[in-house]
Amino acid sequence: MTHQAIDLLQTHALLDSCEAALAERFTVHKLHEAADPAAFLAEHGPSIRAIAGGAVSADLIAQLPALEIIANFGVGYDSIDTHAARAANVRVTNTPSVLNDAVAELTIGLMIALARRIPQADQFVRQGRWPQGGMGLLSELTGKTVGILGLGRIGKEIASRAQAMKMRVVYYGRHRQESEPHVFYDNLVDMARDSDWLVVIAPGGKGTERIVSREVLEALGPQGNLVNVARGTLIDEPAMLELLASGGLGGAALDVFENEPAMPEAFFALDNVVLSPHQGSATVQTRNAMGALVVANLDAHFAGEPLISAVV
Repeated sequence: MTHQAIDLLQTHALLDSCEAALAERFTVHKLHEAADPAAFLAEHGPSIRAIAGGAVSADLIAQLPALEIIANFGVGYDSIDTHAARAANVRVTNTPSVLNDAVAELTIGLMIALARRIPQADQFVRQGRWPQGGMGLLSELTGKTVGILGLGRIGKEIASRAQAMKMRVVYYGRHRQESEPHVFYDNLVDMARDSDWLVVIAPGGKGTERIVSREVLEALGPQGNLVNVARGTLIDEPAMLELLASGGLGGAALDVFENEPAMPEAFFALDNVVLSPHQGSATVQTRNAMGALVVANLDAHFAGEPLISAVV
């Protein structure tokens, strides 16, 4: 399917396979490569009918009077001003489901890595410290309770894998899900207090900023472990750092950070953390599937067909 007469704005670099598919179908204008973005938008803005990618502000939408659709690359769309899009009658899509397994796999991997200090063990061996004695006894997941903050599509995949690790699953969310067998909590502090692990996999945005507060972290406590594979903004990061350093929180495995890729250097001195560079969906098969869904949503829109994964 080709829409070569349609001008599309690409807001950031995308996977090669996605960029190739877009180039085959549309006249692509790459905003992120423009030396002078303002001049670039003044020239091309009036003809742009679609956007591929995120980081779409109300100001950008206002400069694109012909815009019809924003196809976000990712399940989270908190970088898009959806209120402005709705007001301008612009559709917004995302790429859910295709990354569920990849994110769930990494979550369990981070949990095991933190419980058994796998990155630290690797360094322990490489630094020649093993002949002087072992690392000591650590922890395991078997028999522990994991509280999931956000039992959505990915949360459910994490839950099933946690059960395979012989863990007890509980969850917190806005509503009880009657078809789910796990224990529901309507109070996050209570769930944190009753959990050995707290996994954060809720959407980002203003409604969830610092939902994992100091109170929640203190309830999780010195024996508790935190895992964040959602958005860094969901956690009170300064409080988390302070509690990790003081022993008020047992450990943290983090794939996301509040101001990533910039992050407080205090993390680097901590032995009770595992750090990951936001790679929850960073596998070849998943990113290719995400790119294909971006293109499929655009194809559907310009063919007058129902959108595959609309959020606005």
